[in-house]
Amino acid sequence: MKTLSTKKESITALIKRLRRARSKRSDVEDSVRRIVDDVRRRGDRALIDLTKKFDGVALKRLRVSEAEIRTAYRIESRDVVRALKSARAAIAKFHAQNVKREKAVETQKGVRVWREFRPIENVGLYVPGGKAAYPSTVLMLGVPAKLAGCKEVVLCVPPDRSGKVPSAVLVAADLCGISKIFKVGGAQAIAALAYGTKTIPKVSKIFGPGNQYVTTAKMQVFGEVDIDMPAGPSEVLVLADASANPAWVAADLLSQLEHGEDSQAILVTPDAKFAADVVKNVNEQVKTLSRGAIIGKSLKRSFAVVVKSIDEACRFINEYAPEHLEIVLKKNEAKVLKKIENAGSIFLGPYASEPLGDYATGANHTLPTSGFAKMFSALSVESFGKKMQIQRVSKRGIANLRKTVETLADREGLDAHKRAVGIRFKK
Repeated sequence: MKTLSTKKESITALIKRLRRARSKRSDVEDSVRRIVDDVRRRGDRALIDLTKKFDGVALKRLRVSEAEIRTAYRIESRDVVRALKSARAAIAKFHAQNVKREKAVETQKGVRVWREFRPIENVGLYVPGGKAAYPSTVLMLGVPAKLAGCKEVVLCVPPDRSGKVPSAVLVAADLCGISKIFKVGGAQAIAALAYGTKTIPKVSKIFGPGNQYVTTAKMQVFGEVDIDMPAGPSEVLVLADASANPAWVAADLLSQLEHGEDSQAILVTPDAKFAADVVKNVNEQVKTLSRGAIIGKSLKRSFAVVVKSIDEACRFINEYAPEHLEIVLKKNEAKVLKKIENAGSIFLGPYASEPLGDYATGANHTLPTSGFAKMFSALSVESFGKKMQIQRVSKRGIANLRKTVETLADREGLDAHKRAVGIRFKK
């Protein structure tokens, strides 16, 4: 984990260096395009062949059976099931207030306008696999999907080399009421959800994080379907001063690096000595972690950045637009928070460790990465639906709007528009 400084490089130059450190390989887009085209042409046969190629297992069927779901409950401990239920309850409690009935606005006398929420009927959820099992991601996607009222929820997750889906993932899906679960991962899963196959139904919107292949596939199929956001490899940025505990900060940085070799952790601090202490703690703690080999690779993409002031740190953060942001400062926390414009999910204070948000605070952990927090929000119930505009106009209302509409329609040369209003005033 190298240390950089704004005394030597501009914020723009540093951001470019950070992005370059985790840029995707140039051949990813071409590889993904070939996979997507193959699934479009050959459907299930392509999925089975690609699963054998990339996951090392020859599947006879893609869909998870009811027997496999029942078996998952026998495999998982009561503690795990209890923890999943507790996390589900917190997620549901927070997300239930995301969508509220909007009041009608009277824009003119006799003219009332409002919006009503409607769920997207068919949605596809993608949960990563490979390096780890992510039942928490199932909850983060499944709970808001069900709260929104989506009629059909389809889940895709990569199988292991024995052809099984992690039991905790199946339990989490069942707790969310998801029964259409398919053993397919990677770009091929995204293609199947976007175009449909004989076994996997086509959906209208795809949700869920993944590696650069999954994210690239989502971007390529956008237009055929909607997508939640470009949610790629994990990242965390910690803004801290010397009042913070360097061991705690180091632990939080490492927690995100174990997701994969392409994850990134950034420390931003005005104190060079504190930066050195954190880096020292990172190097010591990584030796004790079971996923040390993965973290070692992602550490090469991670940096400590020493800034000249907290104001400069805020400018740096807004340009980087982190997926996760921790703010651990001795004072002016609220003042600093107001200056943050771009971040997916923010954690305030020394006890707000980022993994709490990954599992149990109730906030969603499906977040925009790679700078997309500048224009995308965290996943919510609203993501699983759309708002329809509704207008009710009385006789008095159309009279109040008549002159405005007829004048503008006349100016635009749309006489049919003008007549549609004017005809209502003829005897």
